Amino acid sequence: MSSPASSPLPAAEVSELVATAERLARAAGRLVLEGRPDRVDVAATKSSPIDVVTAMDLASEELLRSGLAAERPDDGVLGEEEGLVAGSSGVTWVLDPVDGTVNYLYGIPAYAISVAAVVGEPDPATWTVVAGCVHAVADGRTWTAGAALGARLDGRPVHVNEPAPLDRSLVATGFGYRADRKRVQARVVAEVLPRVRDVRRIGSSAIDMCMVATGNLDAYWERGLGAWDLAAASLVVAEAGGVVRGLRGAPATTEMTVAGPAPTVEALVSLLEELDADSDEA
Repeated sequence: MSSPASSPLPAAEVSELVATAERLARAAGRLVLEGRPDRVDVAATKSSPIDVVTAMDLASEELLRSGLAAERPDDGVLGEEEGLVAGSSGVTWVLDPVDGTVNYLYGIPAYAISVAAVVGEPDPATWTVVAGCVHAVADGRTWTAGAALGARLDGRPVHVNEPAPLDRSLVATGFGYRADRKRVQARVVAEVLPRVRDVRRIGSSAIDMCMVATGNLDAYWERGLGAWDLAAASLVVAEAGGVVRGLRGAPATTEMTVAGPAPTVEALVSLLEELDADSDEA
């Protein structure tokens, strides 16, 4: 998704999808916030021993899936924890039940619920995101967006910052869970840091991208995002006047995601390409 485009669905249907995404994200957020114990335990791991899943990740996704089964039974669902269940309607919901699980595990108040509806194959390289909501659980901030309907924070329209040179841009990034990838990402950050205003690492990619949409950050990049990390937040950025893309002419995918105002993104993409930031070769 590089910029907002005309929607493949009627505006009224998109509005309904946005309302559904927000309603479910808020319900999952209440579950996550009210059900957090004083000590959170790891329920499982994924790509590495530090890529964790908590019981709340699983419970939150179950709540989201149950809600969609009741309200949108013909739609497909792709969730981070339980994978893809295909539908027949042409709409697939893409769910991140807790984005920023490590923050949640440690009690750091930067984690979110991400709910999006996409048309087409549930693949960031080809899909069209039509509706999305990112709900920051700890402080209640809620970003919503609908294709060709704009982006909002708690109901107020938002817009990315005016583009600035990299040396005056506050940028955010994130890191993978495998040691070999983190080693390369550390090299890239070391090269980027002297060329920008500063770098932030918040720990929730969805919140990072939504903060770009509201102007709290100038730009964002990360390698290794999943479809569930990208879906809702990428629409929020695009509908806020920004662009979301990958490197070397590719769309935003797990290989690389860069978000922000178009000129800032172009400059950051050029730098990341120069640094081979989409490679795992040290």
